Amino acid sequence: MNTLNSIINFPFALFFRDELWGIFGLILVLMFHGSAINHLYMRFERLTRQNLAKSRYNLVFFHFYSAFVFIALIHVFEIILWAVMITALNLIGDPVKAILFAGSCYTTVGFESDFLPDGWKTMAFFISLSGLFSLAWTTSIMIGMTSTYKEAWNLKYGQSDDD
Repeated sequence: MNTLNSIINFPFALFFRDELWGIFGLILVLMFHGSAINHLYMRFERLTRQNLAKSRYNLVFFHFYSAFVFIALIHVFEIILWAVMITALNLIGDPVKAILFAGSCYTTVGFESDFLPDGWKTMAFFISLSGLFSLAWTTSIMIGMTSTYKEAWNLKYGQSDDD
């Protein structure tokens, strides 16, 4: 019985704590990302459709570049969300180090050392997973936006896809 208690209380409790917080952060970031990026894309589509119909091509270009700036800010905010969570859990005390660590994991560049204490090492995996999904999602949205941009460009300058 004593052995069973030690098995339940130590390794599994630490493992599941890390996993549960990681899954919570992953869900939080992906839900935020999905709602933010889809809202931005639907707004872009609505505005560009209206502007294309009125031959206001420069406004299409403006909305295109503005959307890209907002997309970048969405990703920065998601990195900050992870950093806040890391700091709130007292895993990294310095907020700047937490942002750098979260950004390093989120972008999967890995330029920062793993500052996380033992028992929390898999948090980096969840941050990376959220970044991979978010960046892939963003890429698909940007491809659709680029098609609209190209359409406006061709209409403004009288070119067709065959030119």
